[in-house]
Amino acid sequence: MVLLFVIELQDFLSVQVSEELFVDTTRIPNMTINFDITFSRIACPFLSVDAIDSSGEQQFGVEHNIFKRRLDIEGKPLQEAELDTLNKNHNKTENATTDIAPLKTCQSCYGAAEGCCDTCSDVREAYRKKNWAFNPDNFEQCRVEKNFTRDSSAFKEGCQIYGYLEVNRVGGSFHIAPGKSYSVNHVHVHDVQPYQSEDFNMTHTINVLSFGRSIEWKANPLDGYRKSAEKGAMMYQYYIKVVPTWYVHLDKSEFHTNQYSVTRHQKVVSFLTGDTGVPGVFFPYELSPLMVRYSENQRSVGHFATDICTIIGGVFAVAGIIDSLLYRSSKLLQQKLQIGKAT
Repeated sequence: MVLLFVIELQDFLSVQVSEELFVDTTRIPNMTINFDITFSRIACPFLSVDAIDSSGEQQFGVEHNIFKRRLDIEGKPLQEAELDTLNKNHNKTENATTDIAPLKTCQSCYGAAEGCCDTCSDVREAYRKKNWAFNPDNFEQCRVEKNFTRDSSAFKEGCQIYGYLEVNRVGGSFHIAPGKSYSVNHVHVHDVQPYQSEDFNMTHTINVLSFGRSIEWKANPLDGYRKSAEKGAMMYQYYIKVVPTWYVHLDKSEFHTNQYSVTRHQKVVSFLTGDTGVPGVFFPYELSPLMVRYSENQRSVGHFATDICTIIGGVFAVAGIIDSLLYRSSKLLQQKLQIGKAT
């Protein structure tokens, strides 16, 4: 009886979570994407974060709320994390390049703008404003800079990049990829000059990826997931199905968040193989029309008292049945023994 009472008391004190599924009718406009990803073979200045959604909003080279921490090849921090400044070090490299190999004359903008385009970035910006296709190999400024801007430290360090994105609550995609990003004729492009796509090893570890606040007792599918790239120019795609979630605590406080499922895909992107794309880690996502509701519940005192009474009554009833069977069995055995002695 004491053992059953202890088990019942533990069940009474524990919090039970019920689960319901229904059509999502909430009107929350935004969604927060939290991420913490480590790249073990690419330095921080060469990585950028971009987000695009189905409403047409595009965020190129996101800086706000994004932190970068330099790591050595073994994954140990080289410095404290810093807020990212879009291509901060990349721009410094371009300026240093101008100092190393100055262009004495006014260089042409190739019809994209009036005035001088003395650097590759000037030409690229002029072409971007015109929405013209930009190929660095076609311009003398880019070819000259290519010979001076290759930085050997680009692949001798790693980078931990983490933070969060505020996006519209619609389907979309975000990615982390090397090179400066921009749009040409509505095509998303990453400029990895002076390197080739094959130079970038996209080995990465997804430390954390969540769409909103995490639920303590539920693990996210990609947390702690590591993928090693066997070759360069790898494009990793994680197709995510986001499920809106509504969590109600025992004290009636609540919060809205999201869970997700994921399907993984990878391929090599190279003009030599005919596969187009950009090396990087991509997270296309779409929202489910259904919502999951979790509600914390605790048994009432009346229910607990009823169960205790049931335990006490049941134990006495079972004990009475056993006692009666033993008593009758002993009586029958005594009668048979007495009959045996009499005969």
